[in-house]
Amino acid sequence: MKSTEKQKALILAPHTFNSEQAKTAFGLIRGTDRFEIVGVIDPEKSGQDAGVIVDGNLRGIPVFVSSKHAFEQLSTSPKVAIVGITPSGGLLIPELLNFIEEAIEAGLDIVNGLHEFLEEKPHLVEAARRRGVKLHDIRKPRSKMDLHFWSGEITRVRAPRIAVMGTDCAVGKRTTTRWLMDACNQAGIKTEMIFTGQTGWMQSRHDYGFLFDSTPNDFVSGELEYAIVRCDRECSPDLILLEGQSSLRNPSGPCGSEFLCSAMAKGVILQHVPGRKTLHFANASLPMPDIQGDLELIKVYGARTIALTLSSEGLDSAELEDIRIAHQSSLGLPVFLPKENGVEEIVAIISQFLMCSDSNKKYVAHC
Repeated sequence: MKSTEKQKALILAPHTFNSEQAKTAFGLIRGTDRFEIVGVIDPEKSGQDAGVIVDGNLRGIPVFVSSKHAFEQLSTSPKVAIVGITPSGGLLIPELLNFIEEAIEAGLDIVNGLHEFLEEKPHLVEAARRRGVKLHDIRKPRSKMDLHFWSGEITRVRAPRIAVMGTDCAVGKRTTTRWLMDACNQAGIKTEMIFTGQTGWMQSRHDYGFLFDSTPNDFVSGELEYAIVRCDRECSPDLILLEGQSSLRNPSGPCGSEFLCSAMAKGVILQHVPGRKTLHFANASLPMPDIQGDLELIKVYGARTIALTLSSEGLDSAELEDIRIAHQSSLGLPVFLPKENGVEEIVAIISQFLMCSDSNKKYVAHC
């Protein structure tokens, strides 16, 4: 679904508008260049401001009981309803389906980023046909004819790449990447971001990217390369940021080598969650690996970690600052708190990286 202007949208997050289950909703509230978010649907938090719930900032985005309630209260009508939660397994659970049906009856197109597709539900397809609205399953795999193998064109890309990676899943990689993109552009560094997940697509103003976990493995490296090559040719950025997925060492879905090997990113900003004791999504209670191992792996792939960023999950401000100082001392890396202090200081590190980087080649000797 391409459009030159933002579409007004509601976010569906019934009974789950919280940081754990509504990552997509939280990301869209923080910012999106594709949609204009005009409200959130969650009966439990109706009457509150969505921005205050997300990060304490008043954004004038109200929470409503239902789509019908939203239409009654809003001065301008939304055109789209976005599934903003991630139920276990990425499935369309019955209660969510009820709210989707209500949104269809209200005349809204539906954008769904879950693993289970709206088009597989005959009653939704029929309701959408009857109401003249569209169902968008953005995780639906594309035709093999439209996918790309890795070709080596990446070696001719001019713009340096920095991958924003993590030591685990769900640590804030995408959010940090967007903050960095905005801060770099504000500082005069023309920066583009390659999205690699469904929320990244929903936030992006362009189509430079792909959905990592709905792309057959044989094509992942090629799709990543193709997005970078197109972005470099069409936008001529000073810098390309890559939205990382999962982590190098989470056994439930390890990935990241593609960003370093196939995309030839020579810089890494590593997001870490020091308050987490066990790996996310692992059925077994597996301990978080030592961060030093990730740093060594990144180095083996020929890249350099230029900064470490920390998530505050499970820690108070004093604990987080103590850990920041300790990591900076023990690892010999600059360490930052993006959510608490912003990312402007990281821009100076990125500027140094750009001065010392020769695109696909290694750092020049004096750096």
